[in-house]
Amino acid sequence: MILSTVAQGLFWTILGLGIFMTYRILNFPDMTAEGSFPLGGAVAVSLLSRGIDPILATIGAVLAGALAGLVTGLLYTKGKIPTILAGILVMTSCNSVILFILGTSHLGLLNTKVIQDFLPFSNEFNILSVGIIAVVAVIFGMLFFLHTRIGQAYIATGDNPDMARSFGIRTGRMELLGLVVSNGIIALSGALIAQYEQSADVSRGIGVIVIGLASIIIGEVLFRQLSMGERFISIAIGAILYQFLILGVLVLGFPSSYLRIISAVILAICLMIPVFRAKILKGVRLHK
Repeated sequence: MILSTVAQGLFWTILGLGIFMTYRILNFPDMTAEGSFPLGGAVAVSLLSRGIDPILATIGAVLAGALAGLVTGLLYTKGKIPTILAGILVMTSCNSVILFILGTSHLGLLNTKVIQDFLPFSNEFNILSVGIIAVVAVIFGMLFFLHTRIGQAYIATGDNPDMARSFGIRTGRMELLGLVVSNGIIALSGALIAQYEQSADVSRGIGVIVIGLASIIIGEVLFRQLSMGERFISIAIGAILYQFLILGVLVLGFPSSYLRIISAVILAICLMIPVFRAKILKGVRLHK
């Protein structure tokens, strides 16, 4: 159970990393995640059920998520539709696309080889190994991208778009690029979790933004003043701790139907901790 929980935390880490690309770096509240996540799972499962190689199916899922991010980016940068509304439009549209891809609201995989079956260990260690490999690959890929000239322009766009434009950075292109990369990573998470669960469901994306944000916020609450690489690792720690919190809730006997409200409560508490911490420190200083 512990290995399974850690593995799930690693798969959800990838979701948190994808959301971090827009939510934290770009300051873009992107709702597309709730569409690109199940879309990635749907594409992967659909391709696997047709006998496509798991690696190719996973790549196809990433491309589908990137396409969803591209549409959101075009609606925002070219159509001048507000950020949240653009994401909601694409998220809603993904629901119909997923139904078209799956042909039903739920599609399971029976006796189908998935990505973790390529490894020679036991099933639990195979799943854990896939999670570790995927997280390490995504973190190194993101660090490499952010240290390029384009990556630095991307960071500058999130920090101060007006100043970035004054330096000749095409901020619209940076925002478009960020949404494509972010939703591709999020779809990768959806594809890996769908293969772990051996199924895809049209409603699987509901609430995933809360899970991703919880992973980010828990890491930020536990660790402060981090480098970019350390921050990515803190997201992994936050995602794993979040999964153990959910496991603890289930062990205490709460029904799984309450998980979404419990997730929201956990996120709300994590968001309030820095505020309470600042007030406590301020009170301590005043009493000195």
